[in-house]
Amino acid sequence: MLTVSIVKALQVYGIAIAISMLVALLIKVMVAATARMEQQAGANEVPTGTVCPVDQGIPDEDVAALSAAILAAIGPHHILHIAPASHGWASSARASQHSHTPRSR
Repeated sequence: MLTVSIVKALQVYGIAIAISMLVALLIKVMVAATARMEQQAGANEVPTGTVCPVDQGIPDEDVAALSAAILAAIGPHHILHIAPASHGWASSARASQHSHTPRSR
């Protein structure tokens, strides 16, 4: 009786191990195929677009060098909009926390 349950447990563990290894192999194949497809797509595709104007007196050569370094580091991503951050929500939260009205006790 005990031997039968041990054999059954070993069979279940064996099946779980086999399924886990097959899933791991499938994931590895999918990652390799995706990486190969991205390499082929990246080699054929050169990002183009307009560069935003720089008004702070930075030389165009520096902007081009920094843009090339960023492209090499992170890949062909597109920055759509850059604007100063608004902290209106933080100041209103601070104002509600630091009210000068005395609390009733």
